[in-house]
Amino acid sequence: MATFLYRIGRWAFRRRRLVGGLWLGVLVVAIAAAGLAPEGKEEDLSMPGTESQKAFDLLDERFPQSNAQGAEARLVFRAPDGQRVTARENKAAVEDTLGSLDGGDQVASATDPYEAGAVSEDGTIAYSTITYTVGAVDLTEQTKSALEDAASRARDAGLTVEIGGSALDSEEEPGGTTEIIGVAVAAVVLVLALGSLVAAGLSLLTAFVGVAIAFGLVSALAVPLGLTSTVAILALMLGLAVGIDYALFITSRFRDERAQGREPEEAAGRAAGTAGSAVVFAGATVFIALIGLGVVGIPELTKMGMGGAGAVALAVLVALTLVPALFGFFGNGVSPARAKPRAWERILARAVRKAEGAPRGGAGNYAISHDEPAGDRRPIAADPAKRMGTRWARFVLRRPAAVLLVAGLGLGAVALPALSLELGLPGDESKSVETTQRRAYDLLSEGFGPGFNGPLTVVVDMSASSGSGDSRATTDLVARTVRGVDGVVSVGDPVLSRTKDTAVLTAIPRTAPNSGETKDLVHAIRGAVSGVEADTGAGILVTGTTAMNIDISEAMSDALIPYLTVVIGLAVLLLMVVFRSLLVPVKAALGFLLSVGAAFGVLVAVFQWGWAADLLGIEQTGPVMSLMPILIIGIVFGLAMDYEVFLLTRMRETYVHGASPGEAIVNGFRHSGRVVAAAAIIMISVFAGFIGMSSPTIQTMGVGLAAAVAFDAFVVRMAIVPAVLALLGHRAWWLPPILNRVLPNVDIEGEKLSTRVPAAATVPDAAPPRLPVGRHRQ
Repeated sequence: MATFLYRIGRWAFRRRRLVGGLWLGVLVVAIAAAGLAPEGKEEDLSMPGTESQKAFDLLDERFPQSNAQGAEARLVFRAPDGQRVTARENKAAVEDTLGSLDGGDQVASATDPYEAGAVSEDGTIAYSTITYTVGAVDLTEQTKSALEDAASRARDAGLTVEIGGSALDSEEEPGGTTEIIGVAVAAVVLVLALGSLVAAGLSLLTAFVGVAIAFGLVSALAVPLGLTSTVAILALMLGLAVGIDYALFITSRFRDERAQGREPEEAAGRAAGTAGSAVVFAGATVFIALIGLGVVGIPELTKMGMGGAGAVALAVLVALTLVPALFGFFGNGVSPARAKPRAWERILARAVRKAEGAPRGGAGNYAISHDEPAGDRRPIAADPAKRMGTRWARFVLRRPAAVLLVAGLGLGAVALPALSLELGLPGDESKSVETTQRRAYDLLSEGFGPGFNGPLTVVVDMSASSGSGDSRATTDLVARTVRGVDGVVSVGDPVLSRTKDTAVLTAIPRTAPNSGETKDLVHAIRGAVSGVEADTGAGILVTGTTAMNIDISEAMSDALIPYLTVVIGLAVLLLMVVFRSLLVPVKAALGFLLSVGAAFGVLVAVFQWGWAADLLGIEQTGPVMSLMPILIIGIVFGLAMDYEVFLLTRMRETYVHGASPGEAIVNGFRHSGRVVAAAAIIMISVFAGFIGMSSPTIQTMGVGLAAAVAFDAFVVRMAIVPAVLALLGHRAWWLPPILNRVLPNVDIEGEKLSTRVPAAATVPDAAPPRLPVGRHRQ
């Protein structure tokens, strides 16, 4: 692979105008397609195969005149202090408000609160339910404006009016202030990591090209594939993060090759052949993990995985072709062959020389001794940032057990809250108190109890039961059974279909929609009505938004362990191929589990317990979104393998050339530690930039991914990985002979390049000469 990518890198460098023109053309086409495509619509979350989804499908079939999952709004009225909504003036204002909604194009019905008994016991609060013929995503702006205008009429009459339900739900649009701050932080880190405005600008430019194309394609395909705004935001988030990182890795390797005296074209080829190989495998892990989200069975999650995987694939293609092409345009600006040390490097170098007692005339840079970690040091390199990675690696090598213990126990402590993880889907209760939906939710809870915001729908299918004349008796029996379940406040009168073979009842729980008691209640009702099914032959299904959320959360919990098993198995197999080692992949998988566990702990602490919630702008705590664990596992798995591949590639490259395990660790950190740290900071900044959005889904994703990357990069890969490798020694790179024969040799270290590609005339910072494994220079 290294040789193949080497050729691609050199070809892109030579044909830079052609490559740049092709990518520019793709960018223009993607933007034009997005501009001409119709606007995509949000879709209701569904879970095929669950009881609640089967009930919704049955209602659509038996009640064709209504939309079981159609939009619904609740106009909640509150009388002024000391008055009742049943007073003549207030009643007239309510009826006038509802009358203004009659005849709307998409309005199916609007209930009269006085006739329906929708008035609280103290007479201060009433509500009207407005149902629509279409789903919330298909409501026109005219319909929404009519609803808001109706509420304004009642407010002008002195009533307090709030609007709940799904009718006013809107799409989340990217492009807020926090995202811009995240990109700005990434730009600063790039400049510090690469030491060149041109190199930093090149990395940002290529990332923006990939993201713009991905975002344009998602927008263009939104209607044909049913892609939502969440899919577009995830593609933007992932594409930007990995796009910058992949460009950084290849650019950094290009600078290293140029610093060794190689010509720009040769350096571009070697950068694509070595760092590019790591990019391919790192991108492949993210791609496969995201595509694998389709096995869960939730259409929305499948689409999110597809959108994110497409953005990652584009980032890889851009890094392998456009980045080397831009080296052709700005090669010397990215890295001159022998760059003079920058001012801050000279200052830092002098400070370190003074601290270490180095001779004034020396460069203050030290090579690795072959009896690491305790050997003598010899001057060689010029980059203080590389020296920092070297010193950290030596520190870990001197105290591997202590580092492993502290890092492992620390992550374990952070992960402890994950034992209390509760999954759910956010409703109006999770929105800001400044929104009318949240205020309507609170008014309904005050007037009718918290369970009123999450009614359960019981669907009775009598088409297979014997005797159509028994339909009334069957529905009465179901109603009595449901009323007898502890936790049910009330059960409404049944509504029969035109053919009398289906009945619908509404049960009001005592507890709030996202509470554990409501979850238990749904299971209790389903258990209670199973006896009625056996006696009557009728099919009885419990559904509604609350029941659907519970079913999806449980399905996600059930799928978590199988998905995690598949992901870990994939990680072990892939890394076994990449590093030709048995223990390195196992260590990587265990480290990944620690990172994910700690990230889940942060999610529980922030979103369930409310720790630092105010600081992050999270106004309401509650269960963690049920989609998040599997989504975070899929994304973090790929990103964790990114850092594993980039850090350990240099270590194995040194080891296979005859260096000792300790030398390999130090050399890996000297060359890749700074780049991995910079890449992690960039990714954290990008993910954290999405925390400021109002969507609970995006907020949770931003917090979870930023935390997971921080733990994985700076604790697992920077501390636990070198500590474990130091303790294992040569055993870390051992592969059973049978696997050595069976597994393909992908040459991710670029070892074949040393024989097929001529080296530079002068290579001051090359890898040590090849020695027999376990032998040291004297």
